[in-house]
Amino acid sequence: MIRDLNELLLRAKSRPKRKMVVAAAEDEYVMKALLEATKEGIVTPLLVGDQRKIERIAQSIGFNLKGIELIDNREEATLSARIAVSIIKSGEADFIMKGFLSSGNLLKAVLDKETGLRTGQLLSHVAFFESPYWHKILCVTDAAINIAPGLDAKVQIIQNAVKACRAIGIEKSKVAVAAAVEIVNPKMEATVHALQLKEMNERGELKGCIVDGPFAIDIAVNREAARHKGIGGVVAGDCDVILAPDIEAGNMFYKALIFLGGSSTAALVMGAAVPIVLTSRADDERSKLLSIALATLID
Repeated sequence: MIRDLNELLLRAKSRPKRKMVVAAAEDEYVMKALLEATKEGIVTPLLVGDQRKIERIAQSIGFNLKGIELIDNREEATLSARIAVSIIKSGEADFIMKGFLSSGNLLKAVLDKETGLRTGQLLSHVAFFESPYWHKILCVTDAAINIAPGLDAKVQIIQNAVKACRAIGIEKSKVAVAAAVEIVNPKMEATVHALQLKEMNERGELKGCIVDGPFAIDIAVNREAARHKGIGGVVAGDCDVILAPDIEAGNMFYKALIFLGGSSTAALVMGAAVPIVLTSRADDERSKLLSIALATLID
């Protein structure tokens, strides 16, 4: 188990270098993260996008592109996304990163039924946080992809998170199913889903994890709060994963951890044929670098 996101870089450097294709690479913050990732020796980038803009950015940040493959596309960024996906399909790269284009346009190329990277598994966003107020790495899912997931979708979201947790050394993830209250209320779907997911886990239908809930966030992350409310179990107050009830709750929690909680993050999209580094425009260069490192650890 890792307690510091910098350990992602250490683990990535201990493995063979991976090849990463960047769709619409003409983004200064992405290029700065790529510069650091190449310095750390964890990836060989393959850049797709407007060559003139990419070279201009590279020059301004001191990034020597000698020896780095660059595919020039000066048309719309959606074409860069399709080119990047085709590179993955051909086996020329190990994973993909979003550059200067919308998440929707990249995911549209990834999810194309004929040319995309579908696996039959639901795509979901998995984010790891290093908080100054928490004793280990915390995973939050899904803050970016699935708007109002139903029960079946939440099963797959948990499966994706568990796979990502295993890649960083968490063998049996403690999953807290978040809601506003700890009591199952038929009028609050999140609490009903929490009970159903817990029961599925107890029956062995959700493997590689321990699922409990419904938990309000204080119960999920604070043992004293859990004890005060009479809630036991190994997950309460010591969870590895927080499953958000919907994208609104997940996204608010994600950004509150960063902008109010002083957390660092590494995030990607799971469920496609390869990991997808899909960071927020609000994420800093370090988060983008750590996200690249995280993607190299996913097999």
